[in-house]
Formats: sequence, C-alpha cells, structure tokens
Amino acid sequence: MPLENEKSSFLISKLSGLILIVVGFLIAASGYRSESTGYMVAGIIILAIGIAIIIGKVVRRNPSR
Repeated sequence: MPLENEKSSFLISKLSGLILIVVGFLIAASGYRSESTGYMVAGIIILAIGIAIIIGKVVRRNPSR
C-alpha cells in the first residue's frame, strides 16, 4: 500500500503535467492564430514536457514484467 506522501506527490505531478499540456496547447494555438513561430514552438515544447511528465509517471507506476 503506497504511503500518503507518495500519493500526494503522484497527484501533484500528474496535475502539473496536465496543466502544462493545457497551457502549452493554448500558447501554441495563440501562436498559430497570430502567425508567431516563436509562440508556436514554445507552446509545442511546453506541451511535450507535459506529455513527457505524464508518460513518465505512468511508466514508473506500471513496471514491465
């Protein structure tokens, strides 16, 4: 049974990953709408970081057999 501290840490990291995904998508969409390559690239990088955080948590939680 996981400790309470590990549960809160897992929840916070998943929540931060989700927030980064949303913010990255919004920045990329704003950059696309205003035709700004810098904003689009920044948004895509933030989006990729958020996805990597969530994938990393899922992979660590479910080890391969």
